[in-house]
Amino acid sequence: MAVLTAPAAVLGPTREEERIEILDVLRGFALFGILLVNMLAFNQVMMAASVMSLPDAAIIDRIATWLIRWLAEGKFYSLFSLLFGLGFMIQMMRAEAKGRRFVPVYLRRSLVLFTFGVLHGVFFWVGDILAAYAVLGVALLLFRKMRPRGLLIWAVVLLSLTTLLMAGLTLLLDFGRQDPAAAAQIDAMFAERRATILQEVERASAIYATGNFIEITAQRAPEFFEMWLTSIFIFPNVFAMFLIGAYFAKRGILADLERHRGLLRRLCLWGFRLGLPLNAVYATLFMSQGLSRMEPSWPLVAAIGSQAAGAPLLALGYASGLALLWQRPRWQTRLRLLAPPGRMALTNYLLQSLIATLIFYGYGLGLFGRMGTAVGVVITALIYAFNIALSHWWMRRYRFGPVEWLWRTLTYGQPQPMRRLAAQTAQP
Repeated sequence: MAVLTAPAAVLGPTREEERIEILDVLRGFALFGILLVNMLAFNQVMMAASVMSLPDAAIIDRIATWLIRWLAEGKFYSLFSLLFGLGFMIQMMRAEAKGRRFVPVYLRRSLVLFTFGVLHGVFFWVGDILAAYAVLGVALLLFRKMRPRGLLIWAVVLLSLTTLLMAGLTLLLDFGRQDPAAAAQIDAMFAERRATILQEVERASAIYATGNFIEITAQRAPEFFEMWLTSIFIFPNVFAMFLIGAYFAKRGILADLERHRGLLRRLCLWGFRLGLPLNAVYATLFMSQGLSRMEPSWPLVAAIGSQAAGAPLLALGYASGLALLWQRPRWQTRLRLLAPPGRMALTNYLLQSLIATLIFYGYGLGLFGRMGTAVGVVITALIYAFNIALSHWWMRRYRFGPVEWLWRTLTYGQPQPMRRLAAQTAQP
């Protein structure tokens, strides 16, 4: 595990020689998938994207939506969550190797990230994940001393939690519907709730499409905090992937690819062999049944269960597949294209929100609700190409992305050397 230790005598930002480049590549890859999924939500009220499946008008858009649900939705935040947990554990191991206290610095780091997330959610886009990562990341401290086997057991339990909860609610509703009068009352309650949501979606859509920045922020701020109530169902999945990432770090899997080639091959094989059909079930059920996450049903239980197992498996398939390709010199050269955007993933994530909201919202081009999913895929590719070009230009000149620099500066309480020449001069 020597690759995870640091030669420096003080605890500070990761040095150039400490970086595990495949992690940057995986972050860069995940950045594209997250934008691909988020593009569906940028173009509609976030509540609608979270609680119900709205039909696409054109067949090409229906196909594009199904493919995104099959291959991307839930997989890339799972991959990013794995990398977050892995990074957490590597930071802790390096701090211990230096004989420095890890928790105080990590808590400051989490507080800064939480602040970024709240500002992002209130002033840019309600679908922010940073604040949730910051809060759940603090809870991860409770698991930092756990053995690898224990981390995996907890991960499996957490991945099962949402499905079990939904199954329990469905059973209770089935029991209640045994009385015809109660069944009618339950159905009326859900119909009223759905009508209320659709009415709110219509009202909010008009604001996002035509409002100015102040009007949209007035809509966005309370919606961001309401989103926490619906997003809480994905928190166990996110935390489970944190734990799997911590397991990877403790085992040194991505730090020593050659040694773990056999494990990576098995993860790749079974990740795709099981993940692809399970996610196809999820995508098909949601698209064909018009499911709402607010209305427990057995088709919803089947869909959530398929994704709860399939999304992490496919995320592991993506990660292990890229790690295996990374060991081939030709592929390593190609994949290195993704490393700079991965090194400044936080900056690029926020930049994606800025660009997309300027495309869709009223204070930008005002295309909200008017763009099909297929066109959204093209827009995603263009934005991501810009991310890559900007990141390569920036990282040739600077040590960190601009938001990463601010994050580190606020965490360590002093300005970090930004330019590469300045960084080299500052090194002992």
